[in-house]
Amino acid sequence: MLSVLAELQRELIVANTNDGLASARARGRVGGRRPRLTPDQAALAQQLYDVREKTVQQIADLFGVPRSTVYGHLNRETTVPREYKKTSTSR
Repeated sequence: MLSVLAELQRELIVANTNDGLASARARGRVGGRRPRLTPDQAALAQQLYDVREKTVQQIADLFGVPRSTVYGHLNRETTVPREYKKTSTSR
């Protein structure tokens, strides 16, 4: 019997949360963290990455963000991953 009440309570909490999020969206509020790079900065980072002008670390240093942030702003559909440098091995 208690498990039925707990399940009902959980369903009410989920419903109220979804209603609150929908209400906030209707008022123009957006959830989540703000992006660290502006759209112009993200476009510049994409351009620098595409022409192989700078490394990801150099792009990150340019904007003062970690490399993972730069990777997060790159377009996944059009970005071609870089090839690793092949080192010569002597036998």
